[in-house]
Amino acid sequence: MAIKEDIERGNDTVLESAAVSLLQEENDMADKEDGYTDQTSSKASLWMVYFSTFVAVCGSFEFGSCAGYSSPTQTAIRTDLSLSLAEYSVFGSILTFGAMIGAITSGPIPDFIGRKGAMRTATGFCVGGWLAIYFAKGALLLDVGRLATGYGMGVFSYVVPVFIAEIAPKNLRGALTTINQLMICTGVSVAFIIGLIPCAVLLFGLFFIPESPRWLAKIGREKEFEAALQDLRGKDTNISKEADEIRDYIETLERLPKAKMMDLFQRRYLNSVIIGVGLMVFQQFGGINGICFYVSNIFETAGFSAAVGTIIYAILQVVITGLNTTVIDKAGRKPLLLVSSTGLVLGCILSGDHNLALDAVPILAVTGILIYISAFSAGMGAVPWVIMSEIFPINIKGAAGSLATLVNWFGAWAVSYTFNFLMSWSAYGTFILYAAINAGAILFVVTLVPETKGKTLEQIQAAINA
Repeated sequence: MAIKEDIERGNDTVLESAAVSLLQEENDMADKEDGYTDQTSSKASLWMVYFSTFVAVCGSFEFGSCAGYSSPTQTAIRTDLSLSLAEYSVFGSILTFGAMIGAITSGPIPDFIGRKGAMRTATGFCVGGWLAIYFAKGALLLDVGRLATGYGMGVFSYVVPVFIAEIAPKNLRGALTTINQLMICTGVSVAFIIGLIPCAVLLFGLFFIPESPRWLAKIGREKEFEAALQDLRGKDTNISKEADEIRDYIETLERLPKAKMMDLFQRRYLNSVIIGVGLMVFQQFGGINGICFYVSNIFETAGFSAAVGTIIYAILQVVITGLNTTVIDKAGRKPLLLVSSTGLVLGCILSGDHNLALDAVPILAVTGILIYISAFSAGMGAVPWVIMSEIFPINIKGAAGSLATLVNWFGAWAVSYTFNFLMSWSAYGTFILYAAINAGAILFVVTLVPETKGKTLEQIQAAINA
């Protein structure tokens, strides 16, 4: 009764505490009851979850296609359109600026028109962008198309993992969300014309999958909320307890003031924001984009076929990220992040003194790069997106998700832009700097990042903000 009275009085601090206490009590009771276990969908009833995930991760495949096609097609594009190196550099780099714009709007759009609406919007930009690139006769239309596809990437990078996390049962959430990164890795290696295929799947597939039940509950569309949850859990599954848990959590959060960007730095949300943004900082500033740019060069300098090395590099990304989907809900998020960060440190150290390595044992330099990409694919590539989709309360998810995604894309641009300058200064120093940042990631994960395996989104948020 005291909790409910505190809620009625509407004091924000007390209200937040009450929300946490109420949710923890409900979750403890729910976990003890057999009825809650019954809500975990059987494999036979999960077809809608899997189908919805498949449609959504076409956006991730599109993300990878946009990011990856420019490198293998550079010579052909420059020849066909008579582009100078400077003009092509603008074409390549403007993608990241489009993604940053997309990141800024990636939170408000899904909150306003829904997760499906946001994916439709991003798909529209990508379709328009690909068509502009395909029919371009000069640099201007080429850059407009690249900017449009970048905007779509920025929206997809946030909304796809969030949508999957919100529709998936807690025992499958990690695996299904990790498919986001797997499809990005797969999409990186395809030619640009293939980019229209995932757009087509998205455009048609979105008509046949349900909206996020949590978003429907948040905007008060009760019948659609129950129908969507029932579709996702199976028609014979008892959804009453899960539905009540979602309603109670959203009802409590709706009593709080609407979050704005500056509200994210209030004490009640600070833990979630630090974790979500911090993981994005370490993911990007650990050097992934710089390493990607350096791959061909180090393979060639080591006397190793750049073509073969790039194929091995791509295969490792896809295979290891794919394996992640089978272990993330068993091993947990933190162990994968710790193993990944440790491998990144080792990879950087082996690659760091590349002149010595190439003179003495060339294979060490190649090994360092392959260890680095394997380690990144094992955790730091996918898991930050998984955790970002899990830890933000729904009332701040839009603003917080936009901030985390923007930081991620800013980091991608900053590392890409500074890499050649750093390498000119000192190749050894560059890789040691990246090693130090990845070592910092280990400390960050150990001290601040919670384990979210096997918990509902509401349980996670209650525990973080306790």
